[in-house]
Amino acid sequence: MSLRTPLRRVLGAGSAKEGVHHWWVQRLTAVALLPLTAWFVVSLLALPSFDHATVTAWMRGNWTALFLILLVLVASWHSQLGLRVIVEDYVPAAGTRTVTLAVLSFLHALLASAGVFAVLKVALGGGA
Repeated sequence: MSLRTPLRRVLGAGSAKEGVHHWWVQRLTAVALLPLTAWFVVSLLALPSFDHATVTAWMRGNWTALFLILLVLVASWHSQLGLRVIVEDYVPAAGTRTVTLAVLSFLHALLASAGVFAVLKVALGGGA
């Protein structure tokens, strides 16, 4: 039996201040994804056809390439933040949680880099 009060047991167990930044960044990326996703859908629907030549020509536009890169980066960041919360909340073992978070971070960086590389390759005329 402990003579410590519930408040005394909680004090010094960590700070909840760190999660606010993560929460705000996730909300900001979600808000940024709204116009980017709307632009992407509307732009694709405005194309006369979805054949390879038309989509490639569309991707070669300067503004299109810029917005596609922003979409890839923001979506990847948002996804990484969301999966991080899930892993932190539902993976109980500290070692497994750390390895899983490291793998997820690596995979998100790899996918974002591949997406940016693909857009740049098409936009700069190197990919067909």
